[in-house]
Amino acid sequence: MRLATLVLLAVLAVLQYTLWLGKGGWLRIWSLERDIAAQAEKQRQLRESNAIGHADVEDLRSGLGAVEERARREIGMVRKDETFFQYPQQSRDSSAPRLGGASGSETAAGTAGPGTQRGSGKAD
Repeated sequence: MRLATLVLLAVLAVLQYTLWLGKGGWLRIWSLERDIAAQAEKQRQLRESNAIGHADVEDLRSGLGAVEERARREIGMVRKDETFFQYPQQSRDSSAPRLGGASGSETAAGTAGPGTQRGSGKAD
């Protein structure tokens, strides 16, 4: 009887080892599930990034507005009928008078970057 109990305990121990620590055990499954979740999140981020890239490509293919916007922002494009004004940056505590009554970042037409402004060269 004692020998049978020891044999059954040994078989139980081997089965428990296989169940928890073996090649297809619970610890391995939990690890793989964690890896799958991490890969799914990475894939979601990549799909989001791809969607943004595809939207940019479609925007550039469909019209000149996006191309013009990029050219203005990245290489400083100015149209033939525009005049480009660039004012020097002044510190806020400076007592020097401002040119044209507006600071370098305040314009009616928007800004092209720090210290620059664009406006139409046409008189109304």
